[in-house]
Amino acid sequence: MRFPPPNPTVALAPQNDTLEHRIFDIKGMRCGSCAARLEAVLEKLDGVRGARVNLATERAHVTLPRILPASMVVEAVRKAGYEASPVPSNASPPTASSRELPDGRPVVLAAILSVPLVAPMLFTVAGVHWMLPGWLQLLLATPVQFWLGLQFYRSAWKALRAATGNMDLLVAIGTSAAFGLSLFQLLDPAGALHAHLYFETSATVITLVLFGKWLEARAKHQAMSAIRALQALRPKLARIRTHGADRDIPIDSVVPDDLVVLRAGERVPVDGVIVEGLSDVDESMLTGESLPVPRQPGDRVSSGAINGAGALLVRATAIGADTLLAQIIRLVEDAQAAKAPIQRLADRASTVFVPIVLLIAAGTLAGWWLLTGDAEGALINAVTVLVVACPCALGLATPAAIMAGTGAAARHGILVKDVTAIETARQISAVVFDKTGTLTEGRPQLLETRLASGNTVALMALAVTLQEGSDHPLARALRDAAGAAGKAGLTASAIHTLPGRGVTGEIDGERYIMGNLRLLEEHGVHPGPLAEDAARLEQDGHSLAWLARVRDGQPLGLFAFGDRLRPTAAAAVRRLRSLGIQTALITGDNAGSARRVAAETGVDSHSAQVLPAGKARAVEALKREGHRVAMVGDGINDAPALAAADIGIAMGGGADAAIHAAGITLMRGDPALVAASIDISRRTYAKMRQNLFWASIYNVVCLPLAALGLLNPVAAGAAMALSSVSVVANALLLRRWRPNEPTGDS
Repeated sequence: MRFPPPNPTVALAPQNDTLEHRIFDIKGMRCGSCAARLEAVLEKLDGVRGARVNLATERAHVTLPRILPASMVVEAVRKAGYEASPVPSNASPPTASSRELPDGRPVVLAAILSVPLVAPMLFTVAGVHWMLPGWLQLLLATPVQFWLGLQFYRSAWKALRAATGNMDLLVAIGTSAAFGLSLFQLLDPAGALHAHLYFETSATVITLVLFGKWLEARAKHQAMSAIRALQALRPKLARIRTHGADRDIPIDSVVPDDLVVLRAGERVPVDGVIVEGLSDVDESMLTGESLPVPRQPGDRVSSGAINGAGALLVRATAIGADTLLAQIIRLVEDAQAAKAPIQRLADRASTVFVPIVLLIAAGTLAGWWLLTGDAEGALINAVTVLVVACPCALGLATPAAIMAGTGAAARHGILVKDVTAIETARQISAVVFDKTGTLTEGRPQLLETRLASGNTVALMALAVTLQEGSDHPLARALRDAAGAAGKAGLTASAIHTLPGRGVTGEIDGERYIMGNLRLLEEHGVHPGPLAEDAARLEQDGHSLAWLARVRDGQPLGLFAFGDRLRPTAAAAVRRLRSLGIQTALITGDNAGSARRVAAETGVDSHSAQVLPAGKARAVEALKREGHRVAMVGDGINDAPALAAADIGIAMGGGADAAIHAAGITLMRGDPALVAASIDISRRTYAKMRQNLFWASIYNVVCLPLAALGLLNPVAAGAAMALSSVSVVANALLLRRWRPNEPTGDS
């Protein structure tokens, strides 16, 4: 696999001289078909060169000539039944949707009303035959059909106006047929058919589909969480210095060239250049670097990074929508918007199935009426056709498989939040891993110690004593490695922390220094015999800390820190390769560290020092080569690549933005679960297809029988009930799945 060269900046696509990319906020969309229909409307406008509608962010991205007014798009959206408003080009990063979590109360209410209707069927299985009075069934089913199910009628009407078919149209037709037949039988003066009512069919179908819609709405709400997590990195206030005085102002009031004051531990509010101060800055959310990096005057810092122990004075160079963080947010939004929604097999079938069923029902009514002259019998046969075509099993086919598959996955530490990942995982041919926190444990550890003089115990005691009060990650790793006996009774005094370099202090009257090579050079200390070891360790990507006694001017020892490989990382890569899946490592860390991890895990290729935009471009490059790509990461810097990939897989315990941008989260943070997540997705997708087949075969067999008058409504309802049982039973076979089973498609 090939990667594009690393680019240290996020470069937005240049705009054509005559074309302009505009963004519009959209209100009124309910489902994916709304977004698809609106895209079609916008693309038909004169002059529009492209349109993408993002249901998750409720925004439309339209490319059109500069001379065309935005009002043209707004008016077209209004005529389509929605509302639109243009977003200014200089606006701050896109804000999270105001949409709250979907309301589950309609589902609960529908279930409460439907259970009494279904209960007699359950008792019949046990040999107890009883039925609710017809008028009570009507009382329970009516609010489910025409109040809670009103949304399906509205959606069906829009689909008909657009000359398309969807599941809502099937639901509206099927449940209306069952409800209408039941009402006809209930009101039949002869009373002969009162025993055959189908109110439970219409109510149950409405309830099940409402539940599926609720699950879908929750998934869309979670998709917006990626942008909300990124937004949380942007401080609301910035401290600026004017005429020697510091004051806090809203972040949107900062302008380029303002001097921004950063205290220890504060998050950077703007992109800028350091003019005063030394510090270590945690840029892991931007670069993937596992350790804070030293920063000094002249160095750049980016919005969203966290300042270390030193105070900094930064001159703002980019604010608002121009910051690196804002562009990362836009990359996530654009990647989500660019994902073509996966057309459900049931929806594709419904575009043909619905008109065929209507034609068969009409033909049945006309044929029997002409042949027998019995209008009532013809009507019963025609309605039987509609009852047998009621999409109960079609509505259950995919949700049943999804619930069973995701439930089995969750029991083994795999959380599937994006059901579209299930449908695409079977085609994955390349897996791209981030390094820090993914293949490695994500925290520095003391890996090696080199001595110039003395012994290891004494060297460790001196180092731990100097670093006793430090919160630096390397200091914590040193104390963890030393354990309880680390200090050996020593006490340090006159401790001075030197941001970006290290620490100095006195122990038993001797002055010591501990830090990087720059600190040694400032005190005239030469690496001496440890220079060769230091060069080798740096080449392998380790972070180094020197310990020296100032009086001697010679180093006492050298500590090498690194991010240790996860125990299952190499096995995880081997498992994927055994499945015929290519593997790659792409990281923002240094080349030496990337090379070491690639060698230890056996990935097919690796790339280092890649920023978030570069990671997303690498994923896109693989997709252009024909790969179906899964991206595995845990950091905020991985969010654009996770969103750009066909499937994003986040490591549990990582950044919220990474987890929310991914479709799958590995709750145990075990890379071996990557292959397992692909396996359960393949099996679940296979069950979905099998269920759709069984749901359809009943229609293929029963529709002709119903049209020929060989079925009555009771038999039709039983056939559809049997189809529902079969798809649920087939889906429940997924409960036996285990991660260590051989991968297959069944």
